[in-house]
Amino acid sequence: MQVFGYSSPRFSPYDDDRADHSAPTGDAGPWRAPRATGPLDARLALPGSKSLTNRELVLAALADGPSLLRRPLHSRDSALMIAALRALGVGIDEMPGDGAYGPDLRVTPATELTGSTSIDVGLAGTVMRFLPPVAALALGPVAFDGDEAARRRPMRTTIDSLRALGVDVNDDGRGALPFSLWGSGAVRGGEVAIDASASSQFVSGLLLAAPRFAEGLTLRHTGERLPSMPHIEMTIAALAARGVTVSSPDEGVWVVAPGPIAARDVDIEPDLSNAAPFLIAAVVAGGTVAIEGWPETTTQVGADLIDILPRFGASVRREGDALVVDGGEGLLGGRAMPGVELDLSRGGELAPAIVALAALADSPSRITGIEHLRGHETDRLAALADDLSRVGGAATELDDGLALEPHALHGADWGAFADHRMAHAGAVIGLAVDGIDIDDIGATSKTLPEFPELWQRLVASTRAGSDSA
Repeated sequence: MQVFGYSSPRFSPYDDDRADHSAPTGDAGPWRAPRATGPLDARLALPGSKSLTNRELVLAALADGPSLLRRPLHSRDSALMIAALRALGVGIDEMPGDGAYGPDLRVTPATELTGSTSIDVGLAGTVMRFLPPVAALALGPVAFDGDEAARRRPMRTTIDSLRALGVDVNDDGRGALPFSLWGSGAVRGGEVAIDASASSQFVSGLLLAAPRFAEGLTLRHTGERLPSMPHIEMTIAALAARGVTVSSPDEGVWVVAPGPIAARDVDIEPDLSNAAPFLIAAVVAGGTVAIEGWPETTTQVGADLIDILPRFGASVRREGDALVVDGGEGLLGGRAMPGVELDLSRGGELAPAIVALAALADSPSRITGIEHLRGHETDRLAALADDLSRVGGAATELDDGLALEPHALHGADWGAFADHRMAHAGAVIGLAVDGIDIDDIGATSKTLPEFPELWQRLVASTRAGSDSA
């Protein structure tokens, strides 16, 4: 068995002169996705959850004392969050940690958050939606902007909610980046109604800062649907662990009283959504893939893989602290793999890798409940349909998802669209199809900078070839 894990981080946000938060590019040329040559036999340790890391960074910055984050994610998204908080006056220092995961982070809240700064959100939804309510607590103007693609992501709900809370925001009517706000050092709070149909991050961003509002917050969702509820549950659980109670007197209503956010030392769980392509690899190539440190209970949507992957014929079991997916002989070994009908409204971030797997199935599939993915790093539904058509697949866009028909696939260029999940999807297709060239594998640096190296080692971990891997 090949055992491998995350190595030292590529992003170092602790020195402004060295920090590089620029968008990944395709300057290095296309990356040939490795083809699986036999059943896998691998055990991986993955870095911390992006969703948990960035939530805990925000809460630690607003807490009533220093916090230590152990095993946090070190990636572009977390580097952008750290740089943004530091720009507001928060102290964030490296501390010795587990050598396989990079440094731990000591977060020291500012006595008073300071504005008169600008924040680069990159393409990180957590930064662009979590930080404006925090910046509103600072004294002075704060300007927000990001990658070109970030200017296309929905932001009107955040902007309108801040105005409803009494914050002065100037977006020239765009409802999108770039925009500026003028913090007075405090936010009144009170009752706010929003439509968070496009992203649960609009809810989480307000809840995270709500205890620091003078009147707390009563937040009401007015839309017909609310995607990715587990992410809101994750936010509520993180607040509860720091002594903040979020009550929900009615569906789509959350109430947070004003009060302190407790300092806390936190162990960050591994990123279970980033585990998706690695576990899916066992279904395609056969054999087993284990992810170490899989939590017994979690609010991460990646835990849904335990129920999803058996729908494609895999078996799932726990071995100690690891989750193991056994693909048997795998699709490449000749096992039939049925298509599925799946509602992924709980965990849309799993959709690109699941769609790639379904595109290799023997019968049609429908993946629904994911219309909100049109407003992610790219329009993921259109991007998946486009990429699959390039490699000979048949994917039809639905109002809320994709319909897939079984087709023989062939090698071709695969567009990442500056989206880490799209690059993951191309790597999954490449396990079974020769000649898949991903145009920008660097997009994976958003949440897992070491993805290309880990993926190469995973594919090399065949039972017959593990000695030479």
